[in-house]
Amino acid sequence: MRLRDEMPELNGATEWINGEVKKEELIGNKPTLIHFWSVSCGLCKEAMPNINKFRDDYQDELNVVAVHMPRSEKDLDLDQIKEVAKEHDISQPIFVDNQHNLTDAFENQYVPAYYVFDAEGKLRHFQAGGEGMKMLTKRVNRVLGKETK
Repeated sequence: MRLRDEMPELNGATEWINGEVKKEELIGNKPTLIHFWSVSCGLCKEAMPNINKFRDDYQDELNVVAVHMPRSEKDLDLDQIKEVAKEHDISQPIFVDNQHNLTDAFENQYVPAYYVFDAEGKLRHFQAGGEGMKMLTKRVNRVLGKETK
């Protein structure tokens, strides 16, 4: 995806965990962070407390949606996905993408990966990797029209 591209439809989930959301529910009211993770990704697990804090700190200003992107056959086990999500306090909606439908729509190749969309659903920031919460915070604050600390 390129900056200013439209958010893809959230179609083709194997399953939704913690409730389903549709693109039209995310557009128009506030920006959205969509983050890709996988049960076999150590960096994802290390980053999750930061994402959870981020989710909680911005809960009134930002939609947060997780996408589970399997990296191997072992990552397809729904029970394991649910167990890891519970262990790591992933309470936001999780799009389980066992067929890579959303992964392909995003042209995503990485976990963890973070996509920040403005309230109109246009991509404003992308980053991949376990580090970089300062940059993600800065970009989200910019989309929210806030001064960064």
